[in-house]
This record gives sequence, structure tokens and C-alpha cells, in this order.
Amino acid sequence: MSWAWFHRLASPPRFYELAGRLQPWLGGGAAVLLLAGAIWGLAFAPADYQQGDSVRILYIHVPAAMLAQSCYVLLAVAGVVSLVWKIKLADVALQSAAPIGASMTALALVSGSIWGKPTWGTWWVWDARLTSMLILLFLYAGVIALGQAISNRESAAKACAVLAIVGVVNVPIIKYSVVWWSTLHQGATFTLTAKPAMPAQMWLPLALTLPGFYLFFGFVLLLRMRLELLRREGRSQWARAALRAAGHVGERP
Repeated sequence: MSWAWFHRLASPPRFYELAGRLQPWLGGGAAVLLLAGAIWGLAFAPADYQQGDSVRILYIHVPAAMLAQSCYVLLAVAGVVSLVWKIKLADVALQSAAPIGASMTALALVSGSIWGKPTWGTWWVWDARLTSMLILLFLYAGVIALGQAISNRESAAKACAVLAIVGVVNVPIIKYSVVWWSTLHQGATFTLTAKPAMPAQMWLPLALTLPGFYLFFGFVLLLRMRLELLRREGRSQWARAALRAAGHVGERP
């Protein structure tokens, strides 16, 4: 029963309709959480006694870094589904998520550098955590480049899926690099199994921006997937009907 439901969900017209229903909820939730968390964290949360106001960048840096890693795990899962079960929607998800993950990785690196300058006295060090995050950005770039360079859609899907699966080994390296090696990068800000080391006034805004980033990711991912489905299925009856319903009568994606 569950597999039958999964295959029905993987149907392009069914997924397109469901994604359209979810988008407003994801977008609205993301807007509320990000706005509340950002205002609280940037304007009202106390400064750190050592880092001063530079600590406020964690409300952007931490969610971006976590989302960058989670997104690549999603790419790997989509790659397995695409290779093993030949579900085309998995390739759509992979291709749609890669640019978002690359953007989050770049944001994590840039925001980390901005924090590192006043804290470490330099914009960049070849630290294990920073280096493995840079490798993650290159992996995202590789997936995007493969998807655009190979004209045959089936061959491009296989190549991107293989790279996503192979590259996912970098994710645990990023996570545990501060444990396995002596690095400048600090450990986890807080975990689910331990009491936060920082006061509640500082970590509660992060507890808002973190899910806000993930809801924003879901919103943008569904938006990109719907557009990609229309592009690939533009000649199908359901896609034409969707374009007419959206007011794009006579247009081709």
C-alpha cells in the first residue's frame, strides 16, 4: 500500500498539484519564523561577553550551514531513488535542490568568514571544517555543471545521481571534523541531547531561524520543482491545463 501511494505521489501532475497546495503554508511559515527570529536575534538578543555583537551572525550562519549539509543528503537520497527505482521526479528534485544547496553553502562560507575576521583575525584559514565546507560547494557546483553539460536527460540524471551519492561521504566529515581533528572552528552551538551552553535569550532566536530556513528551503524547492516539471512536461495535457489555469494561455515553458 505504501509503495503504491509513493508511486502515485511521484506522478508529475499529482505532485504538481500537491506542491501547489503546500507552497503557501511553507512560505508563510518561513516568513513568520525568519522575521521573528531575525528581529529578536539581531536587535534584542544580548551580545556575547567575548565575541560581542559579531555573535549575532550565528542566526544566519548556523541555519545556512546545517541546511547546506541536509540539502546534499537529500541530493544523495534522490540519486539513489533515481538510479534504483527510475523515478523521474527524483531527478527533478535533485536538479532543483542543487542550486539552493550551493547558495546555502556559499552563504555559510561568507557569513563564517565575516565572523572569523574579528574572532580569529583573518577571513579564512584552511581549517578542517572550512575546507570540507568548501569541498561541499565544489560538489554542488559539479552536480549543477553535469546537469547542464550533458544534453541527454537520462545520462545527465545518472551522472548527477552518482556524484551526489559519492559526494555525500563529505557530510559526516563536515559534521565530525571538529571532533576528529584539532581545528579553530568551535563545536556545535547546541544539540538535542544536551542543555545549551548559551543563555535562552541567545539560543531561542536561533530556534526560530533554524526551522525558518528549512521551511524557506521547502518553499523554494517546491517552486523550482513545479517549474521544472512544466518545462519537461510542457507538451503533456496536464501541463497545458496547468498553464491555462495559471493564466499562461498559449505559452510554452
